[in-house]
Amino acid sequence: MAPFEFRTVARLVCESGCTQRLPELVQPLLAQHQLSIARVFLLADPFIAATPTCKAIVDAFHAAGHAVQLCNDVEPDPPEALVERTAKLAVDFGANVVLAIGGGSTLDVAKLIAVLARGKQSLQSMYGVGNVSSDRLPLVLVPTTAGTGSEVTPISIVTTGADTKMGVVSPVLYGDLAVLDADWTLSLPQHVTAATGIDAMVHAIEAYTSKRLKNPYSDFLACEALRLLAANLPVVCREPGNREARQAMMLGACLAGQSFANAPVGAVHALAYPVGGIFHVPHGLSNSLVLPHVLRFNLPAAEQQYAELALVLKLGHHGDNQAQLAQAFIDYTATLSPSTGLPVGLREVGIQPGDLPAMAKAAMLQTRLLSNNPRDMDEAQALAIYEQAY
Repeated sequence: MAPFEFRTVARLVCESGCTQRLPELVQPLLAQHQLSIARVFLLADPFIAATPTCKAIVDAFHAAGHAVQLCNDVEPDPPEALVERTAKLAVDFGANVVLAIGGGSTLDVAKLIAVLARGKQSLQSMYGVGNVSSDRLPLVLVPTTAGTGSEVTPISIVTTGADTKMGVVSPVLYGDLAVLDADWTLSLPQHVTAATGIDAMVHAIEAYTSKRLKNPYSDFLACEALRLLAANLPVVCREPGNREARQAMMLGACLAGQSFANAPVGAVHALAYPVGGIFHVPHGLSNSLVLPHVLRFNLPAAEQQYAELALVLKLGHHGDNQAQLAQAFIDYTATLSPSTGLPVGLREVGIQPGDLPAMAKAAMLQTRLLSNNPRDMDEAQALAIYEQAY
């Protein structure tokens, strides 16, 4: 067996409704850092911040004797200026704990705030892999979608220009506590439920087929994630109030996050980034639009892994022809968007044929991701995939 290393968050709580007990859940972390009184910088998007649940959480911290500053300055695809602005608010407040409740963008920003609030390093110096030299404030992450897995990844994505994104990847960004409470997802619109669920499935698939750092631990998590997500995505789209299925989706997304945090994602994400960065298509939907087309491209290099994933999803039987199993798996991924009511082609999200060459050029800049893909890809091949996805 090849040597490997596996990392994840220090503590994970998975329970419907448990965010009502956040002050209690955070108490061991405060004790660990010898904080008798917490000054909690709570980051939440404007919608979450306005909910009765969020107000109840703030009230519960106050009742326990802690101070809270609620900041709702969050937006999708967060730009550098937003990250730096919110970090300054945390410093001015004297925060000693960062708590985030929200989707991937909110959690990504919170991770960076926790580092920037120490005042030891600039945001620009952190971009890339392994470039965070500072420590950080205690960090609690509460996802409100079953998708990004950001609560258990050491990755933050920042919009650095009009249509470019950069990643900060460092073990320092692993939170101290991830809280999986699917009650936050009960009111999500179906298109958000579907897109975030497919995003999580992509994380599992790409981790399982990663050319770099693939390992038995990540493989196990990816398979269990994919099983949970595939079984429960149709249920939550059909029965949005099904708490048990919602909690299973939340766990599946988390397992997929733990998997790809250690065996990183590849060309599906690389080709999805220009779709989101240039055209502001939500990340999960961007992934779903290119997913089956990238898998078809990867087939010569990943046939065995796709066949194994087909068996995980019971799309065939042991002893079946490997090529047929792999094809069945790709065919299955092509059904995900239409079966959940999502757009199927790039043309359906406002992209024009003339935009595709610039997208292919932009995708080639995602070298961090493309280096993980099971098959090497050049700009002409990326363009051909976009044309198939159109």
